[in-house]
Amino acid sequence: MVGMLAAMPPPAPRFAQPGDARFRARGDACPGALRLHRADDGALARVRVPGGVLTWEQADGLRELAGRLGDGELYLTSRGNVQLRGLGAECGSELASRMYEMGLLPSERHERVRNVVASPLSGLDGLGARDVRPWLTALDTLVCASEEAAGLSGRFLFALDDGRGDVDALGADVTLRARGDGDAELRIGALESVALVPADEAPGAALLAAVVFLEAAGGSGGASGSRSASGSGAWRVAELADGGASLFDEVVRRLRAAGPPVALGTVPVPGGAPPALGVVAGPGDTDALSVGLPLGRADAVRWRALTDLARDHGAGELRLTPWRGVVVPGVRRNRAPGALDALEAVGLVTGDRSPWTGVGACVGRPGCAKSLADVQGDAAAALPVAPRADALPVHWSGCERRCGHPRGEWVDVVAGPDGGYRVSVVRDGGRTGESEHVTGDPAALATAVATARTPRT
Repeated sequence: MVGMLAAMPPPAPRFAQPGDARFRARGDACPGALRLHRADDGALARVRVPGGVLTWEQADGLRELAGRLGDGELYLTSRGNVQLRGLGAECGSELASRMYEMGLLPSERHERVRNVVASPLSGLDGLGARDVRPWLTALDTLVCASEEAAGLSGRFLFALDDGRGDVDALGADVTLRARGDGDAELRIGALESVALVPADEAPGAALLAAVVFLEAAGGSGGASGSRSASGSGAWRVAELADGGASLFDEVVRRLRAAGPPVALGTVPVPGGAPPALGVVAGPGDTDALSVGLPLGRADAVRWRALTDLARDHGAGELRLTPWRGVVVPGVRRNRAPGALDALEAVGLVTGDRSPWTGVGACVGRPGCAKSLADVQGDAAAALPVAPRADALPVHWSGCERRCGHPRGEWVDVVAGPDGGYRVSVVRDGGRTGESEHVTGDPAALATAVATARTPRT
């Protein structure tokens, strides 16, 4: 019956487990700006934006390309990258040429492996141990200059955490986290063991870890997708049989052989949290504005509002976050409240009490042939008035792949073949309770999702 919930015993959510990717039969097909992906709504380009940092000119150029070559919208990913969708089949050459001109393709061979997330508020609010922007520049330069790094999968991820623990929680393959004593913690995958290295040597240590991973994986992924007969064929650290423990030991051995002794420590992976939305108090007389994009999408009006603000009243840049938000640094303090109101007026999320806060979704129909539903439309129709301050994040998926789902504890809403959805709470890749089947009625979905988002004590 419409609006009724019924307990079901569906299979547990299927997530990648260590060893799942061994001996893959094909290479990594992860899309990029040069390798486009064919979707039901046209071609898709994924533009890597290391650290999520764009100049306002680059951001405005992406808007222009989306409008002229694609569907007119920009889509943020869970790694702070940008996707253009609805592209024509013959646009590849022009798209690539414009990307080069805009400085977004410094190396053709490395364009899909420049996957780096960084603390979005680093250097802006005084809360981190250090500004990681120098690390970001150094690491991207090292990656683009490394022949070995070109063999990384398009899924391999680096994280640069300024010490607050936000991107350290995202499950990157290699993480650098700043410390107050001037050192950096080097983490491999989700291991609690860390190597302590001097901060100025940290980017080189991160690249070394990636190269050693490639050796352990047998040269898998990357441009050719090749691997040795003895390699695992893994694309990410979590897919190694031991979760990266032996990789960590080998990285430490090589670091010690190359320089002074490397200290070891044990640091649990933090819970992490996205930047608060709204005005972020900064140094001097400037603030940063932190906003969210509903379902990670921005049309030309919303995107132009951000780029105009960055150009006219900010520091001239945008920082895209792994939580599908945008930070605009350097806004004069006396202008910040009015600027935030203007962003809210065009539909951006400017406060944690917005009904869009914590809501994510895959692209769904009509863009994806595998999707069983228009999940973005259904998510919008089932929004509550406003979530609780401690509400769990929720992710809507059109199929069992759950593209773009968050980490940690979250509400899993998956479309079923009958037109309804399964709603459950997931923590660290496994369900914490029974799923409930909900019909497609928006009111029933809103009630079920709101109930599931309430943390259990």
